[in-house]
Amino acid sequence: MWDKFSEKDFFVGEEFVKLSNAEKDKALNTNAEIIELVCEKLSFCAVTIPGGYWEIAPGEPAYWWLPEEYRMKQATILRKLLGEKIMLIANTGGVLAMPSSDNYMSFAISLCESPEEIDELALKIFQQGIESVNRFSDVGIQTFCTASDIADNGGPFFNPEQMERFILPYLERWCMYIKQIGGLSILHSDGNLNLYIDKIMNTGVNALQAIDPVAKMDIKDVKNHVGDKLCICGNIDIGKLITNSPESIYNETKALLEFMKDKPGFVLGASNAIQKEVPPENYLALVEARKEFTNKN
Repeated sequence: MWDKFSEKDFFVGEEFVKLSNAEKDKALNTNAEIIELVCEKLSFCAVTIPGGYWEIAPGEPAYWWLPEEYRMKQATILRKLLGEKIMLIANTGGVLAMPSSDNYMSFAISLCESPEEIDELALKIFQQGIESVNRFSDVGIQTFCTASDIADNGGPFFNPEQMERFILPYLERWCMYIKQIGGLSILHSDGNLNLYIDKIMNTGVNALQAIDPVAKMDIKDVKNHVGDKLCICGNIDIGKLITNSPESIYNETKALLEFMKDKPGFVLGASNAIQKEVPPENYLALVEARKEFTNKN
């Protein structure tokens, strides 16, 4: 929604790829200026750098991405422009996730019949994640996210034995490496994670996002359970942000902030990526609720 809140053209995804080399360099600087403007207007304290390639359908890339070379250029420009005003977050990956629809069956078969292939894949994803962490660290980024969905609405995709073999050891190693270089680590996962909250918390990850309300994850219950051992990020329902009234969003946000006000380790946000379909007035209702609550408290 950068375009809507800045009234300027924000270039990522397919629109960016179609530009000439000179236009791409100009677009990166314009993007950074837009991000600075919107962060100030909406009182953001953190922003995620456009991500690497991923698909919303086979062969159709998602909106919020840049080719890797330009991702690094965008990160460098943003770090220089924003200084320490805004926390910049790089989605580096590093931890295996459940499969997407195009390889779901083959992944599931390998998981059961050829687990050594999943071992190799988990190690490869971890190594690529560490390489990405190092590249972003070199340009001054210190907060890193792995977007690794390990559950759906019904519960975890991986059983306990698979979690102990393919997921948790690599999450722990990824977090430990980031801690050693002075950074912060965030795990994003959709779905119902209740069964594995303790194990996730014990890996040393700094924060968990998105605490998925559609999957019956109650952020209040999660916070009461983890206390100050894990920062949680979320979780105003993205579906409600699209369909509900501004008044409803405002009230829900204030209620969440009221509950969290004496509990350390909470970052207010939506339950997932903000869709283009979210009415600006609904997102502004979330922002205004936070501003008013902060001013009173």
